[in-house]
Amino acid sequence: METSLYKPVKRFLEKLGFEVKGEICGCDVVAVDRGTPAAVVIAELKLSFTLELVLQAVDRTAVCDEVWLAVRASRRGRGREGDARVKKLCRFLGLGLLSVFASGTVEVLVEPVPWKPRRDAKRRSRIVEEHRRRQGDPATGGSTRRPIMTAYRQQALACAAAMARMPARPRDLKRNYPDAPKILQRNVYGWFVKVERGVYALSGEGKAALVTWKAHLPAEMVEMAELAA
Repeated sequence: METSLYKPVKRFLEKLGFEVKGEICGCDVVAVDRGTPAAVVIAELKLSFTLELVLQAVDRTAVCDEVWLAVRASRRGRGREGDARVKKLCRFLGLGLLSVFASGTVEVLVEPVPWKPRRDAKRRSRIVEEHRRRQGDPATGGSTRRPIMTAYRQQALACAAAMARMPARPRDLKRNYPDAPKILQRNVYGWFVKVERGVYALSGEGKAALVTWKAHLPAEMVEMAELAA
């Protein structure tokens, strides 16, 4: 039961210099120091990390200086409290996270301090670049059961459609599709096959792709895609 977490958390907060009491105005644990004004710390107890626990903690932030979430330590360390995403969420919200073991030991997983996010400039740049390079809005948000129509896939399809009638050299395609040499040589989707030095043709997978993704081809390329099929 959640009450089994109370005494270990109480001892943990008492060691930090607080006077601790349980069930104060709907809060599982309230710790107050002797300062003026008094510092107030609230801890909420749950056997496992849940959305309800987070919602309770967010509500408590308006009435205290710190909020700790205390959960029972899972066996073999496989609980959600060990998930890096959970820890990141707690840091983002400025919440502390405690793991309480059956022995009564309390482990601090996250300190309740204001979060200073570290910007990932490289990842941000990739997102902006993909957004700018993608033609139109070909992928419905929330899709999970089919490949995403990325900017790279759009360009690969354009190259495939241009090769529907006959093999081609990357340098010839490059005039209209600057990334054509890279796309044909890497052949990420297996749509192309080298028929002789410097000359590529569509593979069976490439012809099938033109049929599968026909709706995403420019109008002037649909006819060429039908020829390939």
